[in-house]
Amino acid sequence: MLELYKELGIEEKVYRFGQQVEDSLKERFAQMDQVTEYNQLKVIKAMQKNRVCEACFYPSTGYGYNDLGRDTLEQVYADTFHTEAGLVRPQITCGTHALAVALFGNLRPGDELLSPVGKPYDTLEEVIGIRPSCGSLAEYGVVYRQVDLLEDGTFDYEKIKKAINEKTKLVTIQRSKGYQTRPSFSVKQIGELIAFIKNIRSDIICMVDNCYGEFVDTIEPTDVGADLMVGSLIKNPGGGLAPIGGYIVGKKEYVDAASYRMTSPGLGKEVGASLGVNGSFFQGFFLAPTVTRSALKSAVFAANIYEKLGFPVIPNGSEPRQDIIQAVTLGTPQGLIAFCKGIQHAAPVDSYVDPEAWDMPGYDSQVIMAAGAFVQGSSIELSADGPMKEPYAVYFQGGLTWEHGKFGILKSLQEMVNAGLVKLPE
Repeated sequence: MLELYKELGIEEKVYRFGQQVEDSLKERFAQMDQVTEYNQLKVIKAMQKNRVCEACFYPSTGYGYNDLGRDTLEQVYADTFHTEAGLVRPQITCGTHALAVALFGNLRPGDELLSPVGKPYDTLEEVIGIRPSCGSLAEYGVVYRQVDLLEDGTFDYEKIKKAINEKTKLVTIQRSKGYQTRPSFSVKQIGELIAFIKNIRSDIICMVDNCYGEFVDTIEPTDVGADLMVGSLIKNPGGGLAPIGGYIVGKKEYVDAASYRMTSPGLGKEVGASLGVNGSFFQGFFLAPTVTRSALKSAVFAANIYEKLGFPVIPNGSEPRQDIIQAVTLGTPQGLIAFCKGIQHAAPVDSYVDPEAWDMPGYDSQVIMAAGAFVQGSSIELSADGPMKEPYAVYFQGGLTWEHGKFGILKSLQEMVNAGLVKLPE
């Protein structure tokens, strides 16, 4: 094994250090296995209940009327996440698009959108209109308000209560951290926040951006009161096989409203050809619990590796996981570049190239991204990225297999060692 790692560019001292860290995580990994087993059975139960069959994998074209696979898949998602309805489509191009569809479908001019968790993910800023953009919610007369988190990363309940008024229509809760160094929220925390909001006004729509969070726990935000839950299929629920797509699940009224924005009023969910992707969507969802476990193990491994070397990591090496994202504050642009080089050089695709920072659409600074993936931009596959600005934090995620995730982290560490940015303990 060591000789093969050496052939792949990993020095013995890096390999030995990684083995020490891995050996210390056996009990933690066993706990993840239990969560995965529960979630795997949950998905199988939903598939069996909805009588998934070979005919579900047949493609449809044109309008896509009566697409058996599409309609069955949406009910599988709804049942897995314990909701009334689902919208799972290749026509939803990404997680940001899924969020935009849900927001535009359920908000009207004069309504107020509230984020009680501080600033949303960068790409949502232009959807809302925080940064002026053509076609934003702000241009349609939707008002946006936010309540920043307290210094310890928890909800400011007092200010949230003051921010809610008679025009507040929808509350958006981002589970994961985005390009921030705050903790991600647990399902329990999200449930407490939703209960607090519903106690003030029960008619407010509570929507959770669950990107990177699916199958991390045995429960999801829809189990604790979320009216809508949104995510991307090239993250956890696509299992690495979905080539595109997004999902929206929740109460039928709100999912239907989103569907009229996705297609058009009067058509909604009735149209939208599957174009041959149903098989990948079904199989990816089936694999999603085990793929998510691989990504989680990789994230915990990364946290422990870099924490032991003195780098600030969020979450830390021992606290419970709420998503697959691991933030490591590297402190310098050289560190960020070296880390991303290592992840890229560990990839099965484009391993021979060096990632470079660029003006990525939707972001306010240059972003460097390492992603040698089978599906472009798929962050359930081994990937790392970060904005080229202080504190020069990298956001590592993914790994379709634990073994690949482990190799990627060792490769990132090797690049840091090679650049003289890290000295391993003797």
